[in-house]
Amino acid sequence: MNIQAILVSRFKTALASLDAADAAVPVSKSTRPEFGEYQFNGAMGLAKIKRCPPREVAQQILDAVELGDIADKCEIAGPGFINIHLSADWLAQQANATLHDPRVGVPAQPEQTIVVDYSAPNLAKEMHVGHLRSTIIGDAVAKTLGFMGHNVLRQNHMGDWGTQFGMLLAHLNDKLQANEVAETALSDLEDFYRAAKVRFDNEDGFADRAREYVVKLQGGDAQCLALWQNFIDVSIAHSEEVYHKLNVTLTRDDVMGESAYNHDLANVISELQAQGVAVEDAGAQVVFLDELADKNGKPAVYIVQKSGGGYLYATTDLAAIRYRKGQLNATRTLIFTDARQALHFKQTEIVARKAGFLAADDQYQHCPFGMMLGKDGKPFKTRTGGTVKLVDLLDEAVERASALLATRQNDFSADTLTQMAEQIGIGAVKYADLSKNRTTDYIFDWDAMLSFEGNTAPYLQYAFTRIQSIFGKAGVDISSCDAVIAVEASQEKSLVTKLLQYQDTLEQLVDDAAPHVLCTYLYELASLYMKFYEACPILKDDVSAEQKASRLAICALCSETMGHGLGLLGIATLDKM
Repeated sequence: MNIQAILVSRFKTALASLDAADAAVPVSKSTRPEFGEYQFNGAMGLAKIKRCPPREVAQQILDAVELGDIADKCEIAGPGFINIHLSADWLAQQANATLHDPRVGVPAQPEQTIVVDYSAPNLAKEMHVGHLRSTIIGDAVAKTLGFMGHNVLRQNHMGDWGTQFGMLLAHLNDKLQANEVAETALSDLEDFYRAAKVRFDNEDGFADRAREYVVKLQGGDAQCLALWQNFIDVSIAHSEEVYHKLNVTLTRDDVMGESAYNHDLANVISELQAQGVAVEDAGAQVVFLDELADKNGKPAVYIVQKSGGGYLYATTDLAAIRYRKGQLNATRTLIFTDARQALHFKQTEIVARKAGFLAADDQYQHCPFGMMLGKDGKPFKTRTGGTVKLVDLLDEAVERASALLATRQNDFSADTLTQMAEQIGIGAVKYADLSKNRTTDYIFDWDAMLSFEGNTAPYLQYAFTRIQSIFGKAGVDISSCDAVIAVEASQEKSLVTKLLQYQDTLEQLVDDAAPHVLCTYLYELASLYMKFYEACPILKDDVSAEQKASRLAICALCSETMGHGLGLLGIATLDKM
């Protein structure tokens, strides 16, 4: 249920009756409980147009709006704010309708075919911490879009082409000639890449052989392509290991590497030339972008083909747009990369629209994200200054979670503790990232992310287990808890209101491609649940049977909502901790 949308609709109708159908309808959540649950803040703006006192306009709006079935009190405050106190009975009715609903009270949106382009590691190297944000942010958005009813097409635009592969294939061929097995030779991609680079820089004749391999690869030489495919298969297997650890939904079938567009690159150039979008300049094919001209009026230059005939990322990205529009019929594309590529994708979109590769109403959204920083405020590195492999980071998270669990009194088996450590450690790393605004940098802090206090995954996982333990003590199956919810105490009202704001949260997430709004919602939900738990006894002897049943039903709805939200983020829930 989207309470805010309901209120906006009611106020729109009221404003139309006051000959103000085009007026803004600013309905927002209240920041303090004494102001109710929602506020309408449009009277002041309308008062300027009508040239009336704001409180007088607010009273006119209040007289016209129909909220009797939703609110039990509306009041004018300050210069003209309208505070809306939702009806406890209405909230209870909506909560009862949501309990045990497989969709948690969230209706599906009209279906749209949406491409989500994320992760995109370079297969010449193992995944490192720089790939974490793209992978988990993109996956959370893809999962949520799918839940909201859209046809989601995951695209892993892996870097599997380019001049560096000549160097790598020459080195791999030498390894195979020495009777090494490809899987063994490529067991550590970082070492393999470094060794090939050393040979390229220092070994006589090796650089020339590497360039010959590039020509053969681009020319479709069968033996060279077989070597390349061997390299790709082993490299993808490394990525799959990371995806499995991270509990993300990318599979081998989602891989659509740069090489997949090779056959269309010449066609892209031909179409751009035919339409006069691309022109020759110093032997290269370029697009001059007046839209991005500098302060002197000089247009930005977007190169689509080098003077020697070679293609660039720009060409491949334009081919990807053509494929996604022409073959996949996507009307919205989301691309998750770091913010440093923002200009490139802005230029790409402009060129694609000039060429008609995108329709006017197609959405092409680059979703940039900030960097993961160490405590020194610099890009996160190993102690020796090297790149941190993502698999090593995740393994360390599990080890730290295991050590943390060892300090807490428990009677769990070794196997159970191992599983808990994996769920807590991986969840902590993911949530620490997802809970930050996508566009900002953030400080990576082991102690903060593994804390059982504050806005962390362990805190939410523990809150979830608290709910399960209540049902264990009550001897009630949570899935069959279908008592009638009654909203009486203020803590119950606050918690139920938050539970009914889940749809609003998910709609904002898919609109803005921003998982942090769901993290904030879940943290606020867990915090309100803890206040409810402390103020509203459930299993004490002096609690009536009706109160006990109602509060257990509220607990069940909270469990369902929290578990569902954490599932969209790809974070495991635990029945015990």
